[in-house]
Amino acid sequence: MLISRVYLTLCCAVVAAAVGAYLHVLWNIGGFLTSGGCMGTMIWLLSTPPSQEQKRVSLLLASALFQGASIGPLIDLAIEVDPSLILTAFVATSLAFACFSGAALVARRREYLYLGGLVSSGLSILLMLHFASSIFGGSLALFKFELYFGLLLFVGYIVVDTQEIVERAHYGDLDYVKHALTLFTDLAAIFVRILIILLKNSAERNEKKKKRRN
Repeated sequence: MLISRVYLTLCCAVVAAAVGAYLHVLWNIGGFLTSGGCMGTMIWLLSTPPSQEQKRVSLLLASALFQGASIGPLIDLAIEVDPSLILTAFVATSLAFACFSGAALVARRREYLYLGGLVSSGLSILLMLHFASSIFGGSLALFKFELYFGLLLFVGYIVVDTQEIVERAHYGDLDYVKHALTLFTDLAAIFVRILIILLKNSAERNEKKKKRRN
C-alpha cells in the first residue's frame, strides 16, 4: 500500500535527520552550507524522474541528513539547557503527527482538502510577518505569534498533505518518495517549533526561580 511505503520512507528520513544532528554535535557542521545542501538535494530530488527510485531515495536521505545538521545548533542549545527537552519535543511531534495524519486517513475522502487554501494563505501571512520583522524589527509578542501560529499551520499541513497523498494515489500518483519529502518537511517544522517553545518555557521557569531566590 502506498501510504505504508510513504510512512516507512519518512521514518528512514527521520533517522537520517537524527544522524545529521548528531554529526553537528560531534563536528559542528550545521550552518549555511548544510541548509544550502538541504535545499539543493530537495530540488535535485524533485527534478529526478520517478523511474530512478534508488537515486531519489538516496537524495531524500541526504536532504534529511542536511536538514538534521542544520537543526544541530538548536539541538546544541537544548543539550546545554536540558537534554530531556529533545526527547520531549520528539515525542510531542510524533504524537501530533500520528494523531492528525491518522485523522486525515480515517476521514471521508477530500473532507479536509479545503483547508489547503487556508493554510497556504496562513503561510503567506507568516512569511510576510517574518520579512517585516526582519526589516523593521520585531517584538516578543510578534515572535510568540509567529511561533505558535507557525506550529498551528504545519499541523494543518499534515492533515492536508496526508489527504492529498491519498487523493493523488486514486489518480495514479504513486510517487512515495516525493510524498515522504512533503511530510518530512512538515514534521521538521513542527519539531523545531515545539523545541523552541520548550526551551523558551524552560528559560522562563529558570528566570522565575532566580527571582524567588533573590
